[in-house]
Amino acid sequence: QVQLVESGGGLVQAGGSLRLSCAASGRTFSNAVMGWFRQAPGKEREFVAAISRTAGSTYYADSVKGRFTISRDNAKNTVYLQMDSLEPGDTAVYYCAAGTTPWGNRADMRGYHYWGQGTQVTVSS
Repeated sequence: QVQLVESGGGLVQAGGSLRLSCAASGRTFSNAVMGWFRQAPGKEREFVAAISRTAGSTYYADSVKGRFTISRDNAKNTVYLQMDSLEPGDTAVYYCAAGTTPWGNRADMRGYHYWGQGTQVTVSS
């Protein structure tokens, strides 16, 4: 079993930054691919970023590439999402997720079996 708890969301002006954290319980954390997804009102949940088990590889949605950075600290059982140059279009509930998905399917939410409760990010113009 893996339990995930996100934190760090809030209200920020366009151009600002936030860092989201996701604390995981369970000894299987280091064996899991970790991902961030987001969902805005009236829209489907979409992929944001993923990081491999050893943190050797990362992958980003085109919409956030160059602005967001995903990282993980396996010793602390924590994954992070550093969000810079935030835009109003980034407003959404952000979820972290863990799964055993093959790396090639890292953007497919069906490969993630454990989800956090979500944290709200609001970017004002």
